[in-house]
Amino acid sequence: MIVGLIRHGLTDWNAAGRIQGQSDIPLNDEGRRQALMLAERLQRESGERPWDFIITSGLSRAQETGAIIAEILQIPVYDPDSRLMERAFGQIEGLTSEERETLWGKDWYMLDLGQEKEDDIRRRALEFMEELGERYPDKRILVISHGALLAQLYTALYDNKYIERIGNLSLTILEKKDQDWDMLLYNCTKHLTENLKDSK
Repeated sequence: MIVGLIRHGLTDWNAAGRIQGQSDIPLNDEGRRQALMLAERLQRESGERPWDFIITSGLSRAQETGAIIAEILQIPVYDPDSRLMERAFGQIEGLTSEERETLWGKDWYMLDLGQEKEDDIRRRALEFMEELGERYPDKRILVISHGALLAQLYTALYDNKYIERIGNLSLTILEKKDQDWDMLLYNCTKHLTENLKDSK
């Protein structure tokens, strides 16, 4: 099986550097444009084996990203899966880096401010992937989720080998072979930069 893991498109909170967590912030116009660019790339590159369906988190920014891609690819969007939700960030949701440091200092991330524990995020992300592999072993599936969730999933699968910041509308492709997930593509956003070059 092949799984394409995608971070949702840009939101106003992303642009302002505010942590979203599980706050339901919608895509902005740029985020919708990004989703369209990735959809067009996926359409060009799908070849003889198109993608079969999409699963998203239940947050609107992931669902709208999925809907835009699904419309271009003409594939269904399955019901949202709560295990794909972004990390809950507790008291720091909605705050910028400067605001967090003003309230709690530079080491704010070491405090217990209601954030979901990293082990818990990894557990639910791995559980989702395991179930996906069992239920759809011969499918090509697109999964739309969130930056912190995806980063924790890659940490869990690859033991800190892949630690780049996960970009909006980045594409990572994994192939399941027996019990392992082989990384075919990681955190790729060339569809966004190529379109910028074309527009100049």
